[in-house]
Amino acid sequence: LAGARADVNPDEVASVLWKYFTELGSNAKDTVDQLQQSELTKQLNTLLESNLRSVNAYAEDLQQRLVPFATELQARLAQDSQRLKEQIHRELQELRARLAPYADEVHQQIGSNIRQLQAKMSPYAEELRERVDRGAGELRRALEPYAAELRDVLQDNAEGAQAALRTQAERLQAQIDGGVEALKERLAPVADELQAQVAQSVAELRRGLGPYAQDAQDGLERQLQSLTAQTERAAQELRARLASSAEELRAQLSPLAQELQRVADGEELRQRLSPLAQRLEDSVAQTLEAFRQRAAPVGESFRQQLVQRLEEMRTKLDSGAAGVEDHLELLEREVRDKVAAFLSTAQPPEN
Repeated sequence: LAGARADVNPDEVASVLWKYFTELGSNAKDTVDQLQQSELTKQLNTLLESNLRSVNAYAEDLQQRLVPFATELQARLAQDSQRLKEQIHRELQELRARLAPYADEVHQQIGSNIRQLQAKMSPYAEELRERVDRGAGELRRALEPYAAELRDVLQDNAEGAQAALRTQAERLQAQIDGGVEALKERLAPVADELQAQVAQSVAELRRGLGPYAQDAQDGLERQLQSLTAQTERAAQELRARLASSAEELRAQLSPLAQELQRVADGEELRQRLSPLAQRLEDSVAQTLEAFRQRAAPVGESFRQQLVQRLEEMRTKLDSGAAGVEDHLELLEREVRDKVAAFLSTAQPPEN
C-alpha cells in the first residue's frame, strides 16, 4: 500500500462527485443500491483503477466506502442547499444595508483593489507570454536540425540509413518529450505566482472593507469566500489550460517521430524519407507557432477574468442580489473540503 496516499487525487474524486451531484437534479434521494449502478460508481471505479492499479485491494475497499459517503453527502447537500441559498441572500441584503452609508468609500475601495490587481498581475501575464515564447523557441531550435540530418541520411547506404533512422526516431521522440516537460516546468510557476497575487489581493480587500462591515462580518466573509472559490477555480483552469496546451503540442509532434520509425522499418526508404524531412521541417515551425498563439494570451485572459469577478462583487454589494454562482461555488468548495478530509482518514498509513 506504500504510495497510495499520493496516488489518490482528492480533486479528481471531488470532481467526479460534484459532476454527479449537479447532474442528479431532482433525483436527490437515490438509494445506495441505485447509486451502485449509477454513472458515479463507474466513474469512481475508472478513476481508482487507473490511479491504484498496484493496490487493487485498497482501491476496492475505498470504492465500497466512497459509495455510502457520497450518498450521505448528497443527502446532506440536498437538505442544506436551499438553506444555504437563503442564508447567502439574507446576508447579502444585510451587508448591503450596512454598507449603504459608505457606498462611495466601498466603491472606491473595490475600484482601488481592481486597479492594484491589474497592476500586479500585468507583469506576470507578460512573464507568462515571454516564457511561452522562450520555451517554444528553444524547442523549435532543438528540433530544427532533425530535418537536415534526415537529408544527410539519404547519402548513406540503405542498411546504414535504416539503423541511423531508428536512432533518429528515438532521439526525436526523446527531444519532443523532454521539450514538452521542460515547457510545463517553465510555465507552472507563473500560475502559482498569479494565484499568490490573487490571494494577496483578496486579503487586502478583506482588510479594506472590514471597517465598513463591522456588524456584518459573516456576510462579507461569505462574499469573500465566494470570490476566493472563483479565483481558485480560475487558477486551476489556468494550470489545466497550460498543461493541456503542452500535451496537445506533444500529441501533434510525436506522430512525426512515429512515422520516422515506420520509414526506418519499411521499404522504398529514399522515396519516403525526402518528403518526410520536408514535413518535419514545416510541421515543427507551424505547430510551435500555433502553440505560442494558443498559450501566450492565457495570462492576460486570467487577469481579465479576475477583474470581472471583482466587478461582479461590486455590483452585488450595490444591488443586494445574490447570484446562483455564489451558492454553487460554496457548495462545491464544501464538497472538495469534505472529500479531502474523507480521503485523508480513509487511506491506510504509508509504509
